[in-house]
This record gives sequence, C-alpha cells and structure tokens, in this order.
Amino acid sequence: MKVLALSVGGPRGVEWNGGTVRTSIFKTPTERRLRVSALNIEGDQQSDLSVHGGVEKAVYVYPGEHYPLWQKDLADADLSGAAFGENLTTEGLTEDVRIGDRFRIGTAEFVVTQPRMPCFKLGIKFGRQDVLRRMLKTGRTGFYFSVAVEGEIGAGDAIELVQESQDELTVSDVVRLFTVEAKNQALLRRAMQSPVLPQTWKDYFSERLD
Repeated sequence: MKVLALSVGGPRGVEWNGGTVRTSIFKTPTERRLRVSALNIEGDQQSDLSVHGGVEKAVYVYPGEHYPLWQKDLADADLSGAAFGENLTTEGLTEDVRIGDRFRIGTAEFVVTQPRMPCFKLGIKFGRQDVLRRMLKTGRTGFYFSVAVEGEIGAGDAIELVQESQDELTVSDVVRLFTVEAKNQALLRRAMQSPVLPQTWKDYFSERLD
C-alpha cells in the first residue's frame, strides 16, 4: 500500500447557476513532503467547514484503483491530478477498510472515520451533476482520515496498517446504509455501536432503528 499522489489546494470562486460558489475541490499534486496537523495538510484549506474539514474530516483519501473505472464510465471527463478533490490518491486501500483502522504514512498516523459524501461542487468540477449519483451507486466514494499523530508525508510513502479496528463496520457498510440498505437493522445497530463513527452519522441513523 502506498501514496500515489499528495495534493493540496485552497478556496477559489467558480461560476455556477448565475452566481459564484466558493470551493476547495481543485487540488494540485505536489512532490514536496508536507506537514500534517490535526485539521489538515500544510497548504490545504477547506472552504465550507460545515460539511468538510474538521478533526473527523482532516484528510480525504481516494483509491487510485477507481480511476480506470471512472475513465470507462465518464469517457470525456478530465481525470488528471486529484480529480475527486482528494488529498491522498492511494494504492492498496479501498472502501473495504474498517472504521477505526489506523495507518502510518511517513511520520504521521491516521484513523479511518467515515466515507466522503459527494456534494454539488463535485458536479461543478466535472460539469455534470450525475457524477454524484454515480459515485454513491458504485460506492466509489473514498473516505476521510482523522490525524492521530501529526507528522510529515509525501508522495510515494508506504501506507502501513498499525492497528486494525475491532469494529467490523467498513466504509462500504456506511455508504450502503446511506443508499441501498437504509433499513438494515443489524447493520444499523453495528453503526450505532461503533466507537469511532462520528456522532453526526449516528444521529442520522438513529431515526431508522426499530
């Protein structure tokens, strides 16, 4: 497992529906090694902290394995760089990781917290809003890391699993609960019992429990 690309970027304004939307979805890959803090990576900044960023969404990870699949689905799309707005494009990690899995990259350590839920800004970047539906339908959402140990990371770094979560809930499980298995009571109970899944998700799922 390794980091294929490390990408960062700050807010910019883009035209949409006759107005201007502020977004940080446009990331640029860098060859520099960057410092990771509890809230983000050096040189990176989120635009809307109500839905992105914060301790539980400090770093966005996207599996590089998904790119060839997207190239088939979106033949005309520009998939250069960090096309999905991710900080880390990876090899060897998918949405089958468990909520709470802990990884070491460079001198930093990270914990898997939740899937990324696509918003309309991803549609703006691709010039087509159907990419949101496609991302959820395929489950190719990527996921967020919190930062357990601050440190320094870079493209090419190995990704090492240092502690497997005792919680069997995976990122894919959470996505399925949001989409096709919304009333799966056994899976809902597992989500509610997770010690790592953010409270916002538990509050959302609690209304579905019998």
